Order: sequence, then structure tokens, then C-alpha cells
Amino acid sequence: MKTTKTIPTFKNENKEREFWENHDTTEYFDTSKVKVVRFPNLKKTTKSISIRLPVDMLDELKVKANSMDVPYQSFIKMLLQEGLSSRAR
Repeated sequence: MKTTKTIPTFKNENKEREFWENHDTTEYFDTSKVKVVRFPNLKKTTKSISIRLPVDMLDELKVKANSMDVPYQSFIKMLLQEGLSSRAR
């Protein structure tokens, strides 16, 4: 087991940020005790895109989404996910 330095007490967040910018964290934490952690409930990061669709296709998507009581953009994402999943098999 490696001996670690004691983390100082900081007056404010800026002082703490300044400290960590100039010090190696491995000197203050015992990395042999590190565990893998998962955060399964985190919301995935999304990115807006533009896609041009024929008007009749968009209208059909909206009608089908409405019949399922789902927003049409969510319906499109569902279709894309299904397509990706079926190609992976």
C-alpha cells in the first residue's frame, strides 16, 4: 500500500481548482482501491441534426406516431434504433 499525502482544506472552489491544476492527484489518492463504477441512469447526450425528408414521408411518420401516442421525433428515433439493432444481428 502506497502512502498518500493529505488533501488540504480549501477556502473556496477557486483555491481548490488552482491546487489541483498544479498537483498530481496520484499523490493524494491510493489508486489500488479504485473501483469501476457505472452510472446506468444517466441520460445519454443528444445532438440535434437536420435531415431532409419528403413531405409525404414525414406526414406518414407523424400519422403513425400519433396513432401510437408518441411524438413523431421519438418515433423516428425508435425506427432508427430498430434498424440499427436488426443490422447488428
